[in-house]
Amino acid sequence: MKSNKRLILVLIFLLATGCGGGSDKSESENSSPVTPNNVLTVTVNGSLCSAGSYPNKPCVSVTVCSPGTSSCTTLDDILLDTGSSGLRIFGSLLTGLSLPQVTSGLGSLAQCIQYADGSADWGPVKTADVQLANEPAVTIPIQVIDAGFGTVPVSCGNPDTSPIAAGYNGILGVGLFTQDCGSVCQKYANNEMYYSCSGSTCTATTAPVSDQVQNPVSHLPVDNNGVIVQLPSVPLGGVISMNGTLTLGIGTQANNMPSGVTMYPADPLLGEFITLFNSNTYTHSIIDIGSNGLFFDAGSLSVLPACPPDSSGQGWFCPSSTQSLSATTAGYAGSPNGVVSFHIGNASNLFSSPNHVFIELGAPEPGTSFYWGLPFFLGRSVYVGIEGKTSSLGTGPYWAY
Repeated sequence: MKSNKRLILVLIFLLATGCGGGSDKSESENSSPVTPNNVLTVTVNGSLCSAGSYPNKPCVSVTVCSPGTSSCTTLDDILLDTGSSGLRIFGSLLTGLSLPQVTSGLGSLAQCIQYADGSADWGPVKTADVQLANEPAVTIPIQVIDAGFGTVPVSCGNPDTSPIAAGYNGILGVGLFTQDCGSVCQKYANNEMYYSCSGSTCTATTAPVSDQVQNPVSHLPVDNNGVIVQLPSVPLGGVISMNGTLTLGIGTQANNMPSGVTMYPADPLLGEFITLFNSNTYTHSIIDIGSNGLFFDAGSLSVLPACPPDSSGQGWFCPSSTQSLSATTAGYAGSPNGVVSFHIGNASNLFSSPNHVFIELGAPEPGTSFYWGLPFFLGRSVYVGIEGKTSSLGTGPYWAY
């Protein structure tokens, strides 16, 4: 799959109101014999991803159980996403479990999630026990993706109908927020996210914060204040696949103590910060491992042309040679700030290689958004601090790197 993936949660209503709540293995994919209880393996286009996955796809494994029972299923090909909060899994993969439906008035609570790449997930909200690594299981609402549930609201478009159509079995959102919407969806029915369904009729509704889809990390008994994503660096031209880690908690255990990073406060409503590049200010910036490239408006920068429409890199940048660039990132209030170096290569040439993990993959994104996707994570330790929770780096929401 060569099309770009930007799985940053789109909250149209929230933005408008200003409110928010087995492929082949490379040598880098060898794992250590002992994994700490708070560490998940992340494979980028590796053994935890489905065959034929699109480039720069980070996958983890998650265990889901019927609440209070030992009836569980462990699923691979779960897309790791720091641009959203909550667990979403296709219902077709959960058929052996009994997950209680979360109610909404006299109906069933359902949800539509829309992403920046134009895709969407629709389905009921149900309660499950969720286990990450060897942490204690937490009982939380999750979204069971099912395009056949009730009648899909017009505003939800055409949601993905299967794991094959979506490109993943589910999404693990470990972003900056405890819930996927927060107080806005609790106050306003026209949030375009939550619906009450009776029979096949689904109408917009409010959703109590406790009933909303939850970030499972924030409910852990100890390691609940954020996550650390660590991926090794890759050379220009890429590698076939790689392994990294997702560590739960920041400064809560010996293996997650912060070191050598700067904390960048994120907007407490939208989770965004600032990027300055090519004399432009991108106020809607976010760090999202679930987006498989660097997405930004290059403006008049002639060295970053888009690929020809009839090429394999359609929708991506295709410079004549790999460009070495830099940008300044800053906290949402303008400080602190630091320089980030990055590369943009010719997508058509990259896609013609046998590799699947690229540090130089980028695509045009109109407007004032700068999406620092998976290439940003390569060779870095990236900290995601959850709202209202404190570590030695500060109180979330924040990014640190």
